[in-house]
Amino acid sequence: MIRLAQVQAARKRYRQIAPVLNEQSRRRFVALEARALGRGGVSLMARITGLARSTIYRGVSDIRNNVTTPPGRIRKEGGGRKKKVLEDPTLLRDLERLLEPATRGDPMQLLRWTSRSLRNLVKDLAKKGHQVSRTVVGDLLRELGYSLQANAKTREGSAHIDRDAQFEYINTQATAFLRTGDPVISVDTKKKELVGNYKNNGRVWRPKGESVEVNVHDFIDPALPRAVPYGVYDLTNNIGWVSVGTDRDTASFAVNAIRRWWTAMGKERNPKATRVMITADGGGSNGYRVRLWKVELQKLANELRFPITVCHLPPGTSKWNKIEHRLFSFISINWRGKPLLTYRTIVQLIAATTTDTGLTVRAELDRKKYPKGVKVSNAQLAAVNLIRHTFHGDWNYTIKPNSRRTK
Repeated sequence: MIRLAQVQAARKRYRQIAPVLNEQSRRRFVALEARALGRGGVSLMARITGLARSTIYRGVSDIRNNVTTPPGRIRKEGGGRKKKVLEDPTLLRDLERLLEPATRGDPMQLLRWTSRSLRNLVKDLAKKGHQVSRTVVGDLLRELGYSLQANAKTREGSAHIDRDAQFEYINTQATAFLRTGDPVISVDTKKKELVGNYKNNGRVWRPKGESVEVNVHDFIDPALPRAVPYGVYDLTNNIGWVSVGTDRDTASFAVNAIRRWWTAMGKERNPKATRVMITADGGGSNGYRVRLWKVELQKLANELRFPITVCHLPPGTSKWNKIEHRLFSFISINWRGKPLLTYRTIVQLIAATTTDTGLTVRAELDRKKYPKGVKVSNAQLAAVNLIRHTFHGDWNYTIKPNSRRTK
C-alpha cells in the first residue's frame, strides 16, 4: 500500500526537477517514480504530473528495453505528431484564401496582420472540411508572416466608414471577372527614381572593401533626369508590365501604360477577354476624381471595343494595392544597392525581376511627352460612356465603348 509520505515525497521531487526535464527525461523520471511506488504507482504519478498513463507506461518500456535515441535528439527519427499541413495538404491554401479579402496593414513590410479572429477562421475552415484547432491556425498564421497586433494611430489618412465594405466589393468583382476568364489588373505608379550615380538603398554581396562609390549628394533638383515607372500587374497570369516614363506622371501616361500592356502582353494572354477590370488607388494620376483619367479610359475602351471596369481603393489604403506587394516590392529587392545609372539600367533591372511563384516582368521605356495641366471640359467628360455601380459609384464604375468614336 502506498503511504501518504511516499506520495508527498514523489510530488516534491517532481516539482523540483520538472523545470529542467525535456520530453524524454520527464517520461523516464516519472516512470522510475511509478516503479518505486509499486502497485498503483502509474495511476498516482499520472494524477501528480498530468501525464497520460500511456506516456508513463512508455517510459517504463523504454527503461526495461534500454531504448536509446541518437545524440542531440529527444525523439527517435520520425517520432512525434505530424504537422497538420502534411496531413491536410489543402489546409494552407484554403487559409490564405480566407485571409485574402481581409488582409490589412502594409504588404511592403515583412509582417502582415489580419482582422479575422482565430475562432472565425476555425469555423470557416471547418465549412471547407478542415478540422483544426485555434492553436494550429495561430501557428500557421505566424508561418505565413501574420502577427497579432493592437490598434495603432497612424497618419495614413482617416478611415472611411465604407473602407472594409469597399475591399469586400473589390474582391467580389475580381472573383466574378476571374471566373469568366476576363483579366483583372492592378495599376499604380512606383516611386520616382533619380537616374545617375546616386545611392540606392539596400545592400548586396561584394568583395570586402569594394563598395560601389556614388555621389555624396542627391538633393532634389528638377533638372536631374528621373524615371517614372508605371506598373500593370495581371492577377490572372502573375505577370507584370512596367512603362518607364521620362516625363511626367499624368493620367495620359497611366492609360498609355495600360494600352501598351494590352498590346504587348494582355491580348496574347487573354485572347477571349470580353472585358477588363482595373484596381487602382483613389488618388494620383489614376485617381477617381481625375477627369483626364476617365477621358483617356474612354479612348482605350473604344480601341479595345469592350468595357473597362474600374474599382478604386478607399482613401488611405494605397499600400494595400496588389501591385505593391506582388510586383513593386520585388523590383525594389532586385535592384537594391545598385545605382540606377541610366534608363536602360532601370529597364533591365525591372525586366530581370522574378519570384519563386513564377512572376515574370516586362519593361519598356516610354519617351513620350505628357504635359501637365491638361484641362477636360464638361462636354468631354459628359461624352464618357460611364456607368456608375450601385455601391459607391464614385469609386466603382464601368466605361463602355462609345457607339460613335469621339476625339
